[in-house]
Amino acid sequence: MPGLATANLPIDPTVIPAFVLAMVMVELTPGPNMGYLAMVASRRGRAAGLLVVAGVTLGLVTYLAVALYGLTETPLRSPAVLNTLRWAGAAYLVWLALDGLAGDPNRISVPLDRRSASGLFARGVMANLLNPKAALFYIAVLPGFLRPEVGPLALQILILGSTHIVISVVIHSAIVLGADRAGRLLSVGRRRVLHFVLAVGLIVSAVWLVLTPFNGNLA
Repeated sequence: MPGLATANLPIDPTVIPAFVLAMVMVELTPGPNMGYLAMVASRRGRAAGLLVVAGVTLGLVTYLAVALYGLTETPLRSPAVLNTLRWAGAAYLVWLALDGLAGDPNRISVPLDRRSASGLFARGVMANLLNPKAALFYIAVLPGFLRPEVGPLALQILILGSTHIVISVVIHSAIVLGADRAGRLLSVGRRRVLHFVLAVGLIVSAVWLVLTPFNGNLA
């Protein structure tokens, strides 16, 4: 009986499997976060990569907080705001690509100091905050899984958004660990090629952002 199944739950349990599958597919789709995480971890190790993961996660938490504030009131529905994010995000991706290619391709084994750790964390935060797709997820994708008749929308947003964040952390951390291992095994020459390919991927993502209009939906 559907009524009994959902009577004590703040969310429709039938949407959870589809939501989890959709989020896993989204996070496994190659994108700028994945490319930058792989570049940092393969060059500077897992600690550096996990700092970027923490920054990316804070960016997601920020957008979740915006969604909790109000899906209809949020300024992220403004085409002007989304287009500003689009151009700023594209420029930032190009900067990340060039920054990732700068310096010695040899792995840096020395411990991270507070300044470099803060910089890596901040790069992760900004990379996600300047990503209009991350913003659109909470204003265009997430509402499709909400069921107002089941329970409070704010609680449903919190549950689904938190589920997405957990999935994101797991997949991003796995990318970091894999890239860290690759960085240890690859020769300097092959590591240089890997970094070049990842940087090109970030620049392609920047071009895609510039050429893709965002008007408040994903259509």
